[in-house]
Amino acid sequence: MSVQKIAVAVIHGMGSGDPDVDEGKLEQPEYFSQLSRQIIETFAQKLGISPEEAEQRLVFEYIYWAPLLQPEQQELWEKVKGDNLRFEWLRFFFINVLGDTIAYQVTSERDRRLYDLIHARVAESLRNLAEKAGPTAPLCTIAHSLGTVIASNYFYDLQEFTRTRGSKVLMPESVTNEMGNTPLERGETLTLFYSLGSPIALWSLHQKFDRPIQVPAKQLSAYHPDLVGEWVNFYDPNDIISYPLKSLSPEYDQVVTTDWPVNVGNLLTSWNPLSHVAYWSDDFITGAISEALASTWKVVNLDSLTAIAQ
Repeated sequence: MSVQKIAVAVIHGMGSGDPDVDEGKLEQPEYFSQLSRQIIETFAQKLGISPEEAEQRLVFEYIYWAPLLQPEQQELWEKVKGDNLRFEWLRFFFINVLGDTIAYQVTSERDRRLYDLIHARVAESLRNLAEKAGPTAPLCTIAHSLGTVIASNYFYDLQEFTRTRGSKVLMPESVTNEMGNTPLERGETLTLFYSLGSPIALWSLHQKFDRPIQVPAKQLSAYHPDLVGEWVNFYDPNDIISYPLKSLSPEYDQVVTTDWPVNVGNLLTSWNPLSHVAYWSDDFITGAISEALASTWKVVNLDSLTAIAQ
């Protein structure tokens, strides 16, 4: 009897791109390597297996969207930099950080090129996960900062795309061309969603706070009837970019399992807004995610475990 793997998509936040590094050589930046390593080690402990065995049961995909925005950001910097500007290093930082947020906005149906370009990258990554983990693999999404907004928007558009039976406005061909027709790629196996340092509350302003994504996906029970799923929103009260979500509306209160306040960072960052960059390596967060992944794996592989025991 075959063993079902778990698919784990990791989406970075704003300012995670490095214009001096070739995209093809940055498949696993340090924070992603540290996150996946910590999760694998704790997952292995929870199941009583070796880390090598754990690596065979969890399939990670790092969704690196930052390079898609860097040509425009670099072009802008070349146009505005000069001797008359002070704090050039700080201005360059803001162009690359806040520029991500501005560029991702949809200003009209005709002006959404970068929005769709990023969503096409997400679709491509989910296709990779479906190929490696299996077409009906339970999907866990871990996203940070602006990445939580990208994940939320993508799955919302995908869920509405299914409900409206193929709206080209929600999912244009530039995105659907990157998709296969597997349940995972259609978002139907979305089981776990972890938002880290999320500004989704700010983005929900234009949606009247009442349009969260569905977690777990409504179709999940068709593939894994015993899975429950969860959406845990981790936020540090010292992080001015992140906010709790359950209080936004009855709809968010119903969908978000828990708003979990945490204290991330070190002596220099844990008490101030710099905590925003410290979620990836927090032991409490990776431990909670690992435990949920272990429970999910055991549920979907119950028959295999029973057969092995007999």
